[in-house]
Amino acid sequence: MEHLNKQERMEMWETIQQALINEQIDQFRAEFIELHPYDQAKIFEEQTEDIRFLIYSYLSPEEMGDVIEHVDRDSVAGFITEMIPSFATDILQNMATDDAVDILNELDKNKVASFLTLMKKDAAEEIKELLHYEEKTAGSIMTTEYVVIHLEMTVKQAMRHLRKEAPDAETIYYIYVVDTEKKLAGVISLRDLIIAEGDWLIQDVMNERVVSVPVGGDQEDIAQMMRGYDFLALPVVDFQNHLLGIITVDDIMDVMEEEASDDYSKLAGISDVEKFGDTAWLSAKKRLPWLVILLFLGMVTANIIGQFEATLDQVAILSVFIPLIAGMAGNTGTQALAVAVRSISAGEMEKKKKWRVIGQESLTGFITGTVCGVTIMLLIAFWYQNAVLGILVGISIMATLIVATIAGTIVPLIMDRLHIDPAVASGPFITTLNDIISILIYFSLATAFMNLLVG
Repeated sequence: MEHLNKQERMEMWETIQQALINEQIDQFRAEFIELHPYDQAKIFEEQTEDIRFLIYSYLSPEEMGDVIEHVDRDSVAGFITEMIPSFATDILQNMATDDAVDILNELDKNKVASFLTLMKKDAAEEIKELLHYEEKTAGSIMTTEYVVIHLEMTVKQAMRHLRKEAPDAETIYYIYVVDTEKKLAGVISLRDLIIAEGDWLIQDVMNERVVSVPVGGDQEDIAQMMRGYDFLALPVVDFQNHLLGIITVDDIMDVMEEEASDDYSKLAGISDVEKFGDTAWLSAKKRLPWLVILLFLGMVTANIIGQFEATLDQVAILSVFIPLIAGMAGNTGTQALAVAVRSISAGEMEKKKKWRVIGQESLTGFITGTVCGVTIMLLIAFWYQNAVLGILVGISIMATLIVATIAGTIVPLIMDRLHIDPAVASGPFITTLNDIISILIYFSLATAFMNLLVG
């Protein structure tokens, strides 16, 4: 069934809700189970706690697990903890292992321990193994539910093994091949396996050139690799090349969304990603570090303006254009920053000469600065009937935009070189830094032009 739009979901939910209220279990299940799990999840998320408890009582753990897998990650922990523990445990141990681990990583350690205690031993051990890997690494996002075959098998034996294991595997488009020591030896696609003769050996038809990722590899690097190769899955190995798990494309989509949210938060000057439902204290705690730093940088800006108090006393109209020049510096710096961070995150900086990038951005800053400078010079000369003031502000705008553009490009490049996330060079930081630069340029020129301005 195709995905429903919001209006269609509301109409469908009215029918389903009526069946729930009237305790018509068969009608509810007939309508709800027919929906795609994505639509089930969207409908489920919009319900009150009382209605959600009715849904829990009418669905099996396996059916509820399909819904939970499509629920927004920021909300899923709350839903799991409100369920009866035994029901939530059944859901978790019937989900794909990597999805269950993602959910458990959002929970308090005591609750995680409780769920693991209630689980079957095999499921608990498998989940514990993945929970031990450091967050945001290949090990933390891989799944252990995949099909593996031995290189000495025949194609016929491999097909028999595949039919047996496929129902529990997350994907079977790629089948990975190991040797007697369980080291990754090759890969074969499902298509190649199907068209091969039954008596051929796997080692004769497999592809030995396998692209794999280390278990401790960063998830953002792995996302770039999977996007570059257009793979549906990547094998995860240890330092001895033992096959430990696989990362599938749906895991990478979650990673890309998470990394984008993380970068957006850093660009906004937030030290950690805020989630819907965070308390005011927790939100403030995440925002305060950068705000305190920016507060001190703002004091630097104020002190610089104070150093030019004599200039302002003689030509008070100069103060009118401070917000304009500082604002333009912040805007152009943030634009350059966004381009630089995006290029670094996408790995594009490795393909280009960084000095060429800086040169190109400098030229862009010169063009935009010249156009904006000439425009504001003409406007001020006409509006205030003061050509000297127009020239001063115009030159200040031009110089500021050039410097701000270069700063917005160089700062993230330096941070990347120092192995610091370039997104930390956040918009507010660049804006405040460029405020300082723009004020210095503006008042230094104003002081130099003082005789002409006063005269």
